[in-house]
Amino acid sequence: MPRADFYLIAKPRFLEEPMKLVCELARKSYDANLWTLILARDRAQAEDLDELLWAFDDEAYVPHQIAGDQEDELTPVLIAPPDVNAPSRALVINLRDGAYRGTCDRIVEVVPADADAREPLRERWKQYKALGYEVNKYDM
Repeated sequence: MPRADFYLIAKPRFLEEPMKLVCELARKSYDANLWTLILARDRAQAEDLDELLWAFDDEAYVPHQIAGDQEDELTPVLIAPPDVNAPSRALVINLRDGAYRGTCDRIVEVVPADADAREPLRERWKQYKALGYEVNKYDM
């Protein structure tokens, strides 16, 4: 059964920079040899995340790139802006506004601390449950 994990941002280090949580998740997935697709909301977010993955931890190296060239299948962590049709991976970190409809073993949704931003994610929780996902929540 596929899983959908919702990570609710609560800790001060992620409140200021929620993309650091995405980097941590990408690092953990790489360390676990889980090939990961990060669905960026737009091209600017994909580029920001690309930069942050190089700099967020001096001790961590996460092989990654923005999707869209012939090297995609060789890179453990792909960042896909909406204009790129990237292949699915075992783990998908979804930063976009809609539920992920592709095939994967696990979806991670990063939930902002802002109460207004959480409301659409409650709906997404229901959508994943209706699709047969095991749904979990983690406070970060």
